[in-house]
Amino acid sequence: MAVSTLKDATLDPREDRGPVVRRRRLALRLLRASPARRLWHAFALTLGHGDLLRIVAYLLLSLGAALAGSLAAICLVPLVQPGHLPVGSLPLAGQRSVEMHAAAFAVATGCFALLRWQVARLGAELISRCGMQLRRLVHARLIDAPLDDLARTSSAEIANVLTYNVEILVQGYGALLQLAVMGLTTAVSLAFVFWVSPALMLASPALLALGLLAARAYGHEQSAVSRQYVADMTRLFWLSEDFPRRLRYVRSFERQGAEKAGYGALSAQLGLGYRRQLELVASGRMMLELLAAAGIAAVFVLAHRWRGIDTAALIASGLLLGRLLPYLVSARQSFQQLRSAAPALELWRRHMRLRPDTAGAAPRALPLGEMLRIERLQLRPPLSALEVRDLLLAPGELTLVSGDSGIGKSSLVDVLAGMTPPAAFAAHAGGQAIGFEDYRALVRNGAYVSQSVRPWQHTVRDCLLWAAPTAGEEAMRNVLLDVGLGRWLAASSDGLDTPLHGPSSRLSGGELQRLMLAQVILRRPFVAVLDEATGALDAASELAVLAMLKRRLPRSILIVVSHRASVASMAEQHLEIGRDLAATIVRYAPSDLPVPDDATFG
Repeated sequence: MAVSTLKDATLDPREDRGPVVRRRRLALRLLRASPARRLWHAFALTLGHGDLLRIVAYLLLSLGAALAGSLAAICLVPLVQPGHLPVGSLPLAGQRSVEMHAAAFAVATGCFALLRWQVARLGAELISRCGMQLRRLVHARLIDAPLDDLARTSSAEIANVLTYNVEILVQGYGALLQLAVMGLTTAVSLAFVFWVSPALMLASPALLALGLLAARAYGHEQSAVSRQYVADMTRLFWLSEDFPRRLRYVRSFERQGAEKAGYGALSAQLGLGYRRQLELVASGRMMLELLAAAGIAAVFVLAHRWRGIDTAALIASGLLLGRLLPYLVSARQSFQQLRSAAPALELWRRHMRLRPDTAGAAPRALPLGEMLRIERLQLRPPLSALEVRDLLLAPGELTLVSGDSGIGKSSLVDVLAGMTPPAAFAAHAGGQAIGFEDYRALVRNGAYVSQSVRPWQHTVRDCLLWAAPTAGEEAMRNVLLDVGLGRWLAASSDGLDTPLHGPSSRLSGGELQRLMLAQVILRRPFVAVLDEATGALDAASELAVLAMLKRRLPRSILIVVSHRASVASMAEQHLEIGRDLAATIVRYAPSDLPVPDDATFG
């Protein structure tokens, strides 16, 4: 609310009355540009019920640990120099026994250790919850994003966003928490130093200047190196994507040497980037330690030359300032982690800005015996020349979509599956005119399988239950028999629990496609779109599988994209896209079905 008030004030021209307002505007711009502020805003999105209380508890426990540590340092003074205390008003002041002083030191140190332990446990919980929520949020946004928006993003970048990129953000969040602890500890320690020796207040401007100098050293280079490292890691994801299939391609062209050289060059660049990050960390640590040593030495010289500062106060000040050295080094590392998290945060926020795809109208059901009649369907640019008219989609019928590669078949079936909106759409269902949102509601119970999709579940059972969570054991075995995987299942000792990606149970491309079709049968969709989902099968097997699908799914609309002309023998309707993007629709009567052959379209 304070930031909002400041913003409103600076935007009011009547408030611009001199250097005060200009300083406030500058402060606001710096606040907005701060990586820490952007990170806090991103992490605020991850806060759930009770997380705010956990953060408050974390800060209070950190404050308690800082107080206990400072008291332990002061309680150590009479043990080092018996009979002296830096502050005479302390409860332990005066002639106390060594045992009493030792007990006080032990209690303070024990409290410090316990509080630090609890702070570490609570910080670990906060950081782990943050990482979990960051991944959940961006994954949910990707799941809900329109396909058109995701088409401009590579799969390697998405994999990076969900994995390594989040790790960098989590490190940045951990750095923020560490900086909060360091700030509280530094403030408490300096407060005790100025309490035991008020004259040392004169050194505070110098200490502040040294801290700012150390914090800004190498900052710009660290940020540039971090950005390049994230970009190189994304390229590495892309090069590692679908490695077995890429390997076959590389070997067929005999380009193993070129791939090794290219991958080696990228690995070397990553290694150099990582080394430079560590070198910058080491350089910053060295500068910070040298500046801290010089600052503490200057404080002691000032204290010796200043009258009225006794030896006990010097010892206490040395202990209090000395315990800040590790925090200063850690602070430097934390600031560098914040700079490294800045490009990762930009990538995460860019994907979080993806607008969610509208859910449309509530799901509807087509009356029994009715069909969908699409009077007009026009794709959006750059395929606006592709227009389909008078397309009938009837349950139990198979519509074949064919055309040259890259002509727009996948874009067309994306619209027919309700995945992407068209430029123009007019249809009738059950005698009523419907728009595209109503059409999406009708086809929402669907199944879309393309040639590039591979099951990512662990076992056969997991794969089938993912598509139909209520499917029973017998139903899963029967559907595997239907798609031709019964012999493979019988040969496996693990049955339905056979791992999909194990060395002894790896499925071929055709077998994987059969497994995906088993998911379609269990799903029993209203519309099933198979975008070259049977391309890995031979022509005879493809026809047998499609015939089985028609038998098992008599109430489903089947839309099949294929280059094989033989599929037309199974189709009631054939939609062919010409090279001029003209769509031709042919409906077959049972006696007019083409004779199967092994020819291909295009």
